[in-house]
Amino acid sequence: MTGTTTADPTADPTAGPTAGPTVDTAGRDAERRTTAMGRLRALGSAELTILARNRTAVFVALLVPVAMVLAMKTTLDRIDLGGTGLTVAGAALSGGIGMVLMQVVYMNLVAAYVARREDLVLKRLRTGEVTDREILAGTALPSAALALVQTVLVVLAGAMFFGLGAPQRPELLVAGLLLGVVLLSALAAVTSAVTRTVQTSQITTLPLFLVSMIGSGLFVPLEILPDRVATVCELLPVTGVMTLVRAGWLGGADGYDLLEAGLNALAWTVLAVFAVQRWFRWDPRR
Repeated sequence: MTGTTTADPTADPTAGPTAGPTVDTAGRDAERRTTAMGRLRALGSAELTILARNRTAVFVALLVPVAMVLAMKTTLDRIDLGGTGLTVAGAALSGGIGMVLMQVVYMNLVAAYVARREDLVLKRLRTGEVTDREILAGTALPSAALALVQTVLVVLAGAMFFGLGAPQRPELLVAGLLLGVVLLSALAAVTSAVTRTVQTSQITTLPLFLVSMIGSGLFVPLEILPDRVATVCELLPVTGVMTLVRAGWLGGADGYDLLEAGLNALAWTVLAVFAVQRWFRWDPRR
């Protein structure tokens, strides 16, 4: 027996096939943005858990920058800072912010990217909905957040115990910190491409660390270096970031120096991001 189909009495017989429900484009875009933020939060939370379980990484991130600040202060006590406009405490603590960025963001992230790559975590993440940028950014979030928290503590310690006062140009300090986090995260991704194991990351990160410590104003202020040496050091990757950080906290830089520092930091950031897109390795080096 053949069944019959009852037509909808309200339907227009001249109309074509019934269209499906319309989709709110704005709502779908909002959902996509929310989903992206959710993925970043999930990645960041997972990385934070892994970081908290790694005692060595926590020790390096929390205690080594403090030890380096104390070592810098001891060394700067023996250096004549007259004419530089800097005090020993100001030079040591502002250099300590740079040390936090180098240790917590750059060196820690190189090891993190290498470990995730060699454990096939990056490769598995790429098979899902997470984009490449989200993977890199999510991995960097805990280190970036920890560095920013430590920077706030350094600034508070300088104001409360060393008489440095509040930042004179907070917007410059924030700009320098954000540029530093993005730049060093990108440089960490680039360095991970030439790093085979987590253990060898301690070696591959040394060149940038040592060059920045000596030539970018972390350990020795550029003002006490010979003019020709200082001119060359101004072109180093972290020098622009340190100039913005120091000027934002302690002041003393003119408009031309700040413009030059900002352009330096932006140029290195663009180059580093391009290098990540070109050479970052997602597959294990086996």
